Order: sequence, then structure tokens, then C-alpha cells
Amino acid sequence: MRRSVVLLGFPGVQSLDVVGPFEVFATASLVLGGGDAGYDVTLVSAGGCPVRADSGLELATDPLPAAGASVDTVVLPGGAGVVAARRDPATMAWIRAVSGEARRVVSVCTGAMLAAHAGLLEGCRATTHWAFAQALADEFPGIDVDPEPIFVRSSPRVWTAAGVTAGIDLALSLVEDDQGTDVAQTVARYLVLYLRRPGGQTQFAAPVWMPRAKRAPIREVQEVIEAEPGGRHRIPDLAARAAMSPRHFLRVFTAEVGESPGAYVERVRTEAARRQLEETDDTVVAIAARCGFGTAETMRRNFIRRVGISPDQYRKSFA
Repeated sequence: MRRSVVLLGFPGVQSLDVVGPFEVFATASLVLGGGDAGYDVTLVSAGGCPVRADSGLELATDPLPAAGASVDTVVLPGGAGVVAARRDPATMAWIRAVSGEARRVVSVCTGAMLAAHAGLLEGCRATTHWAFAQALADEFPGIDVDPEPIFVRSSPRVWTAAGVTAGIDLALSLVEDDQGTDVAQTVARYLVLYLRRPGGQTQFAAPVWMPRAKRAPIREVQEVIEAEPGGRHRIPDLAARAAMSPRHFLRVFTAEVGESPGAYVERVRTEAARRQLEETDDTVVAIAARCGFGTAETMRRNFIRRVGISPDQYRKSFA
């Protein structure tokens, strides 16, 4: 059966949130050879006028489908224009109406704000782009916001994806659900995607994306940890470098960086190990020792907790 996929457009939409899933579903139709097995993919907007993405790219759209139209999948993208889209009565009324009729609703990036505002995520676990996860959690305390995964099945009918390219990963996963693994893998090859990331993997935020401390002594400690992931980095030693007592250092570091020194050290070590798994052929045992984990089992537990997969699985996918 052909499935109707409708993507919502609005001024200020993130273009790749739209184009990525659009191309996945459209390419699946090509792979399937058309006929009754593919997808009818449409970009729509309130008014059906062209919309300018926040990158400046202008996208042609069709009008919003009328109530009762047969829609299989709805994709709610993100972008700077989400704020205005939430204030548009026609857009929000359409989201609420179509979400009750469609088989599934997908949000990408800050499109989760649209889904949340429409009441689709209350009491659910959801994800969004890591940079906006706290804002989503603050505004909608009834949602269990998880900033780590690439995508999450938030309810039997609603999926949420992290930012930008994660929409491609989720769309490929949905094609796999609909059409099977062979079709999804062929689509990935057509789009020259060298892998398909499972939803449980994290968004792989590197330590350099973390907020830098305002106080120079704490920034210096961060730099020391990042320069020497395998160092001992005990709290008394780090506190001495910052010229603070251990108790005061612990309190100031956590307030400035957003996590404890121990958690920060663990994050940096995991990132260092991740890079070495990608760039070297060294054994997991050697990498674990070099990055300060001590044993391969300790590194494996940390990797599963922080990255979502084991070091061996990560190397197989990313090396």
C-alpha cells in the first residue's frame, strides 16, 4: 500500500529537518519501484505558500490537508520558526487534528516543542536536540526529556528525534519498519550514508561543546583534564591546581560546568576512547589503560552508559 507522508513547513524551519526525512521516504519509493508500495511525500504549510527556511533556502509547499484526509505519517520539523508556528492557530489546530488521524507522528529537533504544545508528549519519554533539551523539560515538566538518544519511540504512535541529521536516522528506521531491512539499507546506500545509527546511540556531544567555566582556575582544570584524559585527576589534586579546598572546588566546579568533576573526567575519558576507537587499531585493553579507565570492563560499562553501545560495537560502526 502507498503511504502518505506529510511534512509541516513554516517560515524559519530548519531545512535539513525537512529535506532529510523527505529524501529518505522519496528514495524509498524509488527503490520500491513506485506502484502501490511506496510513499507519497508532501511538504505543506498554513496557506500553502513558499516558506523560507532559517538558512535562507526557500521551499515550495502545498496547503495543509483537509480534515479527514488519509495521512499515514506526519513529520514536525524544528527550527527558529517554531516559536512563531506555535502561536499560529491554524497550524496548531491542524497538528492536533491530524495527530488524531495519522498512524504516526514524528518530531525532529525542536519540532518536539510543537508536539508538546499539541499535547502529544505528556507523560512520555522524548528527545530533542541536546542544546534545547533543558528548555523543553523546563516548559513541559510532564515530559521525561532525555537529551542523549538520537531518537526515541515516545508512545505507540509518536516518535521524537534529536536535531538535524537524526531525522534521517529516524526516517530510515521507519522505512525499515514499513518495508524491511533490505529496503532501508538500499536507501542508505543510495543516499551515500555509510551507516545507520540505532536510536539508542547518543548524540555524541564532545567535551568542547560543554559550557566553559567562567572562572579561570576552573577553566584551567577543564583544560588539564582534556589534555591528559588518562591522568589520575583526583579531587584533592584538581582542587590544589585551582587553589581551592576540595569541598569548595567541588561546589564551584559543579556550579560552573554543570556536572561534578568526577562526571566530567568520565565524560572526557569516554570521548578520548571514542576517538581512539575510530582512529587506531589498538586493542580495547590498551585504549582503556591509556584513557584512564584501568580495565576494559570499566571502559565497557562507561561506554554503554554514556554512548549507548559497547566499544566493540562502536568500532565496528565508526572506525
